[in-house]
Amino acid sequence: MSDPRAPELRLRPATMADKPILDLWDEDEAVRFATNADHASDDWLNGEDYWTHELGMQSDVYEYFMGELREGSNWRPIAAMQSIDPHLEPTHYWGDIEPNLRALDIWIGSEADRGKGHGEGLMRLVIERSFAAPEVTAIIIDPINANVRAHKFYQRMGFVPTHRQIFNNGEDDCLIHKLTRSDWEAKR
Repeated sequence: MSDPRAPELRLRPATMADKPILDLWDEDEAVRFATNADHASDDWLNGEDYWTHELGMQSDVYEYFMGELREGSNWRPIAAMQSIDPHLEPTHYWGDIEPNLRALDIWIGSEADRGKGHGEGLMRLVIERSFAAPEVTAIIIDPINANVRAHKFYQRMGFVPTHRQIFNNGEDDCLIHKLTRSDWEAKR
């Protein structure tokens, strides 16, 4: 039975209409730390705007969602989430990796919305969505190694640290975590 006092949260696909709020959230120091976002230095974009590029790349294997909080009869975006098939996604960010996984990222946009349990609620929604696909065997995430707060959050969700991995030409030292379908089902 759900807690009637718990805030109502939902996921919806991100669209180009969300670009202004995503740009705003990118300016937040905690978001920049968690995501290592410095889009001004993204020279691989060849002058294209970061969020225009990212939202335009969406497909069955590369998706962005907005996490929304119900306030009265309205829904307010409070978080962004990315879900990719790391084996098939076009950037090959994860390198040579096994099939049947999902890789997730989440960030709560505004400081006022952090520390209220929204991240956990939204992660539960995206985990359930990921495992709704019967072929998905596990979910992986790549928080920056120095982001101990994120490690604790993911481990509370059932993710297990597996190894460190360097991404982005040596710029991002990450502690990879994994949540298997069987571990998630045992936790529910």
